[in-house]
Amino acid sequence: MNRRGRFDAVVVGGGVIGAACALGMADAGLDVALVEVAEPSAWSPTNPDLRVYAFAPDNAVLLDALNVWSDVARQRVQPYRRMRVWDAAGGDALEFSADELARPRLGWIVEHGLLVDCLWRQLERRGVVVRCPARVTGIEQDDSGVRLVLDDGGMLDARVAIAADGGQSALRELAGIDTDDRDYNQLGLVAYVRSELPHAETAFQRFLPGGPLALLPCTGGRSSIVWSLPVDEARRRMDIDAPAFNRELTRASDACLGALELDSPRAAFPLRRKLAQAQRAGRVLLMGDAAHVVHPLAGQGVNLGLRDVSAWLRSVRDARAKGRDFDAASRLQRWARERRSDNTISTLAFEAINRAYSNDQPIATLLRGHALGVAGRVPVLRHALWRHAAGL
Repeated sequence: MNRRGRFDAVVVGGGVIGAACALGMADAGLDVALVEVAEPSAWSPTNPDLRVYAFAPDNAVLLDALNVWSDVARQRVQPYRRMRVWDAAGGDALEFSADELARPRLGWIVEHGLLVDCLWRQLERRGVVVRCPARVTGIEQDDSGVRLVLDDGGMLDARVAIAADGGQSALRELAGIDTDDRDYNQLGLVAYVRSELPHAETAFQRFLPGGPLALLPCTGGRSSIVWSLPVDEARRRMDIDAPAFNRELTRASDACLGALELDSPRAAFPLRRKLAQAQRAGRVLLMGDAAHVVHPLAGQGVNLGLRDVSAWLRSVRDARAKGRDFDAASRLQRWARERRSDNTISTLAFEAINRAYSNDQPIATLLRGHALGVAGRVPVLRHALWRHAAGL
């Protein structure tokens, strides 16, 4: 397996979170393996991924430290410099500007497939042992390590195991960690659109009774939409013809970019909250969607997951710099406690915002638009909100 007969760490799940974590640990001098069910498809600039992220500055710093961000940025990312959030029920908008915040940009819009492709191309080059296709079917652990049983009959021994295998994490279930779940009875409808007016590097989000609609600026003058809708409404809008959909979308967006027209197929995915009751069970650590699936209204899902990774890598580097065990029980527990606290607060805050704005109850309608306006008129509060979202 390796010169010591076992790995320092095994990462289960090769998405953005798992691949970034594996690279970071390898760069810190650990022996690392990654287990993934299926190798991801190669990203193609001619076939854009409908799944995009509003990537925060702190996580661009993380990928830059992993020598991956320059590869991503060279191929296709769209910076955004402004953000406007408002409520269909009325009230003033909440606006953010990179100029006002003395930043070159607020963040970037990046395709999921491009991120995964760039991360995967570095794994074996940087010494990560990749087991793919492979699936974890069992675990054994004690105070000194963990053994993962694979579906091909093989086994991997490690000092720690990282569960980064998504919301339906098999490793989380094998470790015996339960989750608190909530079905929002919404679907997230995604697509690319063309607009009558240029997006001007601006991200828009409008709260509607059925759920928020986000328009995220993309390269080539297109925008990506993420439209949270009640299940029946989402299915209806998936089925209507393009001209009818375009009219409804333009109306729902308040024509902030003029007339909108579909420029890709439509897709939809269920919206649920899933929060692990712990981010650690012995020597198994949970990161990303394996630990916390959040509502997409704030675009923070991948950002929270990469903050799990950053905090873990800081702990690993600190231990190694001091000549101490990176996997000491006290370190594992401290990381798990701090990350679960931050993730719980963020997850429940996103849920509260969605519940407050995704309804047409009279009292909520009267108050919520004014709340956005107040936040927008208080510079200190507006700066604090952005800094939290940016991870600064």
